[in-house]
Amino acid sequence: MLCKTYCATCIGITAVTVTVEVDLSNGIGIHLVGLPDNAVKESLLRVTTALSTYGYRIPGRKLVFNLAPADIRKEGSSYDLAIAIGLLAVSEQVYLPGSSQYTMLGELSLDGRIRNVTGALPIAEHAKEMGFKGCIFPKESALEAADVEGINIYGVSTLNDVLEILREENCDHLLVVRDPQKSDRPHYSEDFKHVKGQRLAKRGLEIAAAGGHNLLLVGTPGSGKTFMASCLPSILPQMSRDESIETSKIYSITGNRTGKRGLMLERPFRSPHHSASLVSLIGGGQNASPGEVSLAHNGILYLDEIAQFSKTILDALRQPLEDGKVTISRARYKVEYPASFMLIASMNPCPCGYFGDDSHKCTCTQSAVLRYMSRISGPMLDRLDMHIFVKAVSGDDLIAEGEEESSEAIAKRVMAARQIQYERFKNEGIFTNSQMNVRQLNTYCKVSTEQKRFLRDVIHRLNLSARSYSRILKLSRTIADIDGDNFISLQHISEAIQFRNLDRGNFYD
Repeated sequence: MLCKTYCATCIGITAVTVTVEVDLSNGIGIHLVGLPDNAVKESLLRVTTALSTYGYRIPGRKLVFNLAPADIRKEGSSYDLAIAIGLLAVSEQVYLPGSSQYTMLGELSLDGRIRNVTGALPIAEHAKEMGFKGCIFPKESALEAADVEGINIYGVSTLNDVLEILREENCDHLLVVRDPQKSDRPHYSEDFKHVKGQRLAKRGLEIAAAGGHNLLLVGTPGSGKTFMASCLPSILPQMSRDESIETSKIYSITGNRTGKRGLMLERPFRSPHHSASLVSLIGGGQNASPGEVSLAHNGILYLDEIAQFSKTILDALRQPLEDGKVTISRARYKVEYPASFMLIASMNPCPCGYFGDDSHKCTCTQSAVLRYMSRISGPMLDRLDMHIFVKAVSGDDLIAEGEEESSEAIAKRVMAARQIQYERFKNEGIFTNSQMNVRQLNTYCKVSTEQKRFLRDVIHRLNLSARSYSRILKLSRTIADIDGDNFISLQHISEAIQFRNLDRGNFYD
């Protein structure tokens, strides 16, 4: 006799249906096939013990469990529930008419309780596309899939809860529904109204937020670089539903969303330490886990003291910065994760931190300063749209009464500029000016003859690369969008060049 139940696994953020085929025939033994790892092989002991605890018998005949497709390696303990239900159905101990209509995941404890699993959100999305009636997840795991529309999501705590659903009894109390009271706008504790002075840096961060540009802040210790970077999420537009789903899927497969209801609303802000390994930043490892660049998808990756990161790690960032994705290739697998993020970095101008500061004496030699700044390679520097020197806040600014412009006011201008870009690129497959390719650059960043002459002089004088030139045009387009102008002016181009300080050799001028 053959019976089938269904669960799923994730390859990257893409879910794949796994069919658990259970065959009961004459003979002796229990066999599990389908490329399982050790955790899956151990599921037979967990399942048989849990079923015995509930009073069910284990058939004294030959049992074969096949996890199809057999060419995909099965890892983890989330297959326990589908295996247990398949065993009960094939042995006809319980009548379960709905056993083949649901995707079910969960790790069984020996007393029949169901433990949490990862990946509930992408699996629920996949189950809806495949036409399943519903998904059965552990209670806390089910919460993260609450916003998936068009499919029933059930949160269960014990094996009895699962049997109640599969018997097609009245089980509405197990349904997980969307929270109607969920806030439409996340709350941010950091606000630009608390940042004293630093008008140039705040203007640069506003432009970066409006166009999705990468930015480097160079300044002395205590000048507010880290705090201003932490304020940046408060002026970014709220994620669209598609962005929220994609970002939430990444966090779901890592287990970071377990117990949290619905989709992420707040754009991620990731700030790895400079001692982080290449695998933790880019992704990979034994289970091809996403790294910090993917966890920052649709949000911000902040590298504090970027000069302290290893050259290998900084060079590895160049590909995801260009492509908006990262591909992890190993002997056994090839996984692709989205990695479209804003890179915000900060650093001191020298080892002691006070080079160029009028109020402190720098103790570094000129060669030491040059060596320190050269830790960021030219190709990496090219990919940073803006480099801004941040001077220490003056005493007058610190003790000035009244608050600075709030994040809410800045966010309105940013949103207005983003709306212009949404309309401009609605048929282009991109969302912000920073994502423009060469063709789009020529279409949407047209400059006059006078502006071309000005740019030609700047390119020769500063010895700019082609990538630096395109960054200046993209910045100019964003500045024009903030001003509500259809065309790029010479003033917009001049301001964009002002934010490319490191192109000018002496960035303290």
